[in-house]
Amino acid sequence: MEQKVIPIVAAAPTRERKRRHPKGRRVDPAALAEVRALLGDAPRRRDLLIEHLHRINDRYGQLGTRHLAALAQELGMAQAEVFEVASFYHHFDVVRDDDRSESGVAPLTVRVCTSLSCEIAGAPSLLARLQEILGPDVRVLEAPCMGRCEQAPVAMVGQNPVSCASPEAVRSAVENGQTRELPGSYTDYATYLAQGGYRLLRECVHGQRDVESVISALEDSGLRGLGGAGFPAGRKWRAVRAEPGPRLMAVNIDEGEPGTFKDRYYLERDPHRHLEGLLIAAWAIGAQTVYVYLRDEYPGCRAILEKELQRLRDDPPVSPLPAIELRRGAGAYICGEESAMIESIEGKRGMPRLRPPYVAQVGLFGRPTLEHNFETLYWVRDILERGSDWFASHGRRGRKGLRSFSVSGRVRKPGVHLAPAGITIQELIDEYCDGMQEGHEFYAYLPGGASGGILPASMNDIPLDFDTLQPYGCFIGSAAVMVLSKHDSAIGAARNLMRFFRDESCGQCTPCRVGTAKALELISKPLWDLALLRDLSAVMRDASICGLGQAAPNPVDCVIKYFPHELGLQEESR
Repeated sequence: MEQKVIPIVAAAPTRERKRRHPKGRRVDPAALAEVRALLGDAPRRRDLLIEHLHRINDRYGQLGTRHLAALAQELGMAQAEVFEVASFYHHFDVVRDDDRSESGVAPLTVRVCTSLSCEIAGAPSLLARLQEILGPDVRVLEAPCMGRCEQAPVAMVGQNPVSCASPEAVRSAVENGQTRELPGSYTDYATYLAQGGYRLLRECVHGQRDVESVISALEDSGLRGLGGAGFPAGRKWRAVRAEPGPRLMAVNIDEGEPGTFKDRYYLERDPHRHLEGLLIAAWAIGAQTVYVYLRDEYPGCRAILEKELQRLRDDPPVSPLPAIELRRGAGAYICGEESAMIESIEGKRGMPRLRPPYVAQVGLFGRPTLEHNFETLYWVRDILERGSDWFASHGRRGRKGLRSFSVSGRVRKPGVHLAPAGITIQELIDEYCDGMQEGHEFYAYLPGGASGGILPASMNDIPLDFDTLQPYGCFIGSAAVMVLSKHDSAIGAARNLMRFFRDESCGQCTPCRVGTAKALELISKPLWDLALLRDLSAVMRDASICGLGQAAPNPVDCVIKYFPHELGLQEESR
């Protein structure tokens, strides 16, 4: 059989087009010039992406896609990388634009805190009223905890916080054009030196104290990490020091846990006590660079640190002084988790890392990193000067040390109260907070912020410290205590907290991303599906990557266990 031959016809030659522009949005020359002017001579490094985004957002009140494209070109990054970081953080207003015009947002944003302490202080009515009385040039948004729970309700006008906010006070702040909080009175560098500050650091650097004696003193004092995890501070220093150099250090002042404001309290009053502890820690582990991560809701603290760090550099108490880089958060609760904070410092989305390896082994930029909460370092000077026995001698019921309790809610005297470890909630209210507010009867309390669980007033004799609350399904965390009265309900508190967890989940792992949303849906109904909630709680605890998802079920589980009467159930045995 004759085979049919099919001729091959060559395609007509075509002229290959050379791509003159990269794929994606073309960079507007005007936008590129604006971005370059804003960045000035700042390094064009990948890890400074969030700092550069802040410059644009502060200047224009938004992040238009034309500026994002220009920034991507300036940093040599893909536009998708820049966009995914910009859209991850709450405080960046990303808006789309076309080649002719940019769809803008209101020139001024007012954020109203709707976390639990502010909610029970009247934030919902404040939010509704502001939306009525402020004009179209002001955008009013709900916001998570701003770290000023003792001043509830709180609003933020631009970068100016309004404490104990009323509609009239917020409107006055808007009309006066105050958009930046100014630092108040605090112990500055000169005053701190006059009071004997940095003498301890000099003793360490000049060989009058050795590293082993310093670390041993911290271990003997029983000082533990005061950001929530409670890992022994001296043991952490020793572990990082044992890793091969170069080593780095990171300080966490993100403080996003609802109910927590102790770091702000101390930073606004005595910043150099913390900085001296920081420099001693850097000396002990041999870190040449320290990164300080400060939450964006603390503009006054940022102004203090910028000013005092410059004074420290201009007149260093020791030489050489480690480099201290101040990094600005952008509104993400998840960045309080140590590995998520490290991702953010590196200019990425704040997503927790899988462990091992641990931060002490592979942390910032792949190097061994000592990560500490602000308050932990704040106590270093006192412990070393007064002795480990001084710190350990404080405590009740066999507990050791001092705890800075951030107390908010229905008490007469909210605020930061320095009290012995092991104190009970009843003693804290009676001895430090001047009792309950007029007309309010103690009903319930949260011993450790949003994720620390909820306990009834009848359980008012539990020592408040690390490891004492776990048998009850709670923990102390950063010692953020929120006090509820009989005007409140545990169910209402659980709904508020679960809404917060849903909004703040980074979305990386399914148990947390889906679990928080599903839990909120279930507890928003009049009748709770208890079997499904227990199942969901177990999955979130077992399979979530980080503490957000693992601890998010705590408020719901506590309502079921300790407040069954609110659900119309018989009380469970404890």
